[in-house]
Amino acid sequence: MRRHLAATTVAAAALLSLTACANDAASNSGTAVAKDTGPAVSGPKVKIMVGGLDKVIYMPAMLTQRLGFFKAEGLNVELLTEPAGVDATTALIAGDVQGAVGFYDHTIDLQAKGKSVESVVQFSQAPGEVELVSTKAADAVKSGADFKGRKLGITGLGSSTDFLTKYLAVKHGVGVGDFSPIAVGAGQTFIAALQQGSIDGGMTTDPTVANVLDKGLGKVLYDMRTPEGSKAALGGLYPSSSLYMNTDWVNKNKETTQKLANAFVKTLKWMSTHTAADIAAKMPADYAQGGEDLYAKSIGATLPMFTKDGVMPADGPKTVLDVLSSFNPEVKGKDIDLSKTYTTEFAQQAASAG
Repeated sequence: MRRHLAATTVAAAALLSLTACANDAASNSGTAVAKDTGPAVSGPKVKIMVGGLDKVIYMPAMLTQRLGFFKAEGLNVELLTEPAGVDATTALIAGDVQGAVGFYDHTIDLQAKGKSVESVVQFSQAPGEVELVSTKAADAVKSGADFKGRKLGITGLGSSTDFLTKYLAVKHGVGVGDFSPIAVGAGQTFIAALQQGSIDGGMTTDPTVANVLDKGLGKVLYDMRTPEGSKAALGGLYPSSSLYMNTDWVNKNKETTQKLANAFVKTLKWMSTHTAADIAAKMPADYAQGGEDLYAKSIGATLPMFTKDGVMPADGPKTVLDVLSSFNPEVKGKDIDLSKTYTTEFAQQAASAG
């Protein structure tokens, strides 16, 4: 009996510990983590999988919910989270969700594989990603030319961090097989990998970037959080975080799609007229893992990447295709119809409606 009671106590303690850590691990969870509270909405139910709800690059998803814009459109939206955009894509293709919030580049990659998926609202015009190098390796790794033989952290194999890391290597004369991409997720798992020496550096986003720099664990190698940083590293604007959906679903559910676009564009406009501190105050408190001030600072560093109207930048898709074609054999040489990888119909209507 004593053994049973002890085991029960330990199990209960473990459960409490896991519950307490659940929000901190939002980037590594595959469970529903955000539902609207208050009076129920009788409108359409939409599930959206996000490639890391607590990542600043995907902030418009949670912020839209926190601002009440989904409900204002009569939508019943459930946000779910996975550690990487590629996982969100998998859930979308499997039909588990109606939408995904992840990088636009997946729509091109999927078209090369015979899938028809399109960006409906383009949140950003730059990746929002930062290639960090550990302080221990900083003297030896100065650019992509020094990636050879290195272990570099990414969120997941086939993720956009994987794509961009490979591009930076190839651009500087290093083959994709000459370094080791290591899937370490984001947040605490990325930081732990850096601390333990499991990786020499890696690509991640805020608030992880802010925490790594604050702890003195790494230095910035490539900063792609701004349009200028994107152009310097990738040769042009690189539209990244977006709401993308199966084209067939969009065509069959245009009214619901328009309502989603309305809600997200309202959020992007709201973001463009408020400070980083204002935005941070609207987000869940547990997202500020390094403290409120550091979290607001991380949002401020990433804000330049976001669009104000959700409309795809005119030259952006070509830059993304050029990047993918440089290393991805499934895309290189393929006849990709970029016009089918995104639509501006819904975002433009939402923007014009004010």
